[in-house]
Amino acid sequence: MKKIFFMAALAAMTLASCTGGASGEQKEAAVQQKNEVIETIMSRRSIRQYKDMPVERTKMDTILMCGINAPNGMNRQSWEIRVVGKEYIDGVTKLYVEENPDAAKDPSFKNIFRNAPVAVLVAADTEYELSQIDCGLLGENMMLSAWSMGIGSCCLGSPVRFLKSETAKEFYDKLQFSDGYELVYAIGFGYPDEAPAAKPRDAQKIKYVD
Repeated sequence: MKKIFFMAALAAMTLASCTGGASGEQKEAAVQQKNEVIETIMSRRSIRQYKDMPVERTKMDTILMCGINAPNGMNRQSWEIRVVGKEYIDGVTKLYVEENPDAAKDPSFKNIFRNAPVAVLVAADTEYELSQIDCGLLGENMMLSAWSMGIGSCCLGSPVRFLKSETAKEFYDKLQFSDGYELVYAIGFGYPDEAPAAKPRDAQKIKYVD
């Protein structure tokens, strides 16, 4: 019994000596090194080439739930979301290529959602002036949660411009957004088939104001 007590006390003293001697900065650095949220944010990249495989519905459900749990003004949740897959994407891409035949000459071109196998389309409430901010927060949550599961993404504006054109009206109408909601951006999702390097960020644009 004494031997067991002695071994337990020795282990406790050893643990204390390993952690107690570290400075506050060292402890903070150790925590940051293991912070998966920070790692996900800093490692995320915009992906434009994807593997030829779908994103599982269960994972898309998780991504979407992370999206709608984003902060938003007065909990108005001033967004509407539509998820489109292969049939929709192929259909609208066919129309796009008919109007923009040069696009098909690019060997890397597969569809207008930057080749993603699934796309999320986000509409904002036009009667709420801060709705686009809410929609932006929604999108960031989705992209970060996707990256944490090994799924790439790319935030897109050009498919939205085409969907709002008269040529693609049939496909825009299929989205059935409620009255007063307007499509503002799209996000393509899929498993990455590239590993782009990080682009530089201008930290000089950050200023502390006393």
